[in-house]
Amino acid sequence: MTDAARKLPPPEVPDAEEAPPPESLSVLVVDDYDDAREMYAEYLEFLGYHVQTARDGQEAVDYAREHHPDVILMDLSLPVLSGWEATRQLKEDERTRDIPVMALTGHVLPIHTEQAREAGCDAFLAKPALPDTVADQIRVLLQKAGGKSRVR
Repeated sequence: MTDAARKLPPPEVPDAEEAPPPESLSVLVVDDYDDAREMYAEYLEFLGYHVQTARDGQEAVDYAREHHPDVILMDLSLPVLSGWEATRQLKEDERTRDIPVMALTGHVLPIHTEQAREAGCDAFLAKPALPDTVADQIRVLLQKAGGKSRVR
């Protein structure tokens, strides 16, 4: 693990009774790497989330505008439209600005974390991240959103 990855604070873990039930929530997993996208999608489906996937930033923006997922896991290095730019577009659009976006990326330098936050990411996890860590962070994001992302 790099020094930069060690400096990231661990995700907060919510109390079970405060977390929304997964079966009522949707997650969009955006990654151009098939294995990573499928691994996170399958694990989240196993937990009960409704999961959709996208392979590039433009697909993610288009899907989010049409279907309004409850949370988005966004790789930052994507074809067609980068994850940074896709997040910017989502956060500038009043229809999608309240959807929590978690950067899930191999870019682990402190400057990348700052750039992701400037683009509008609500959380940042370095890859490789264990699927249960991703799921814990999703629960934290959904708690912080307080249902705002459900306004359509």
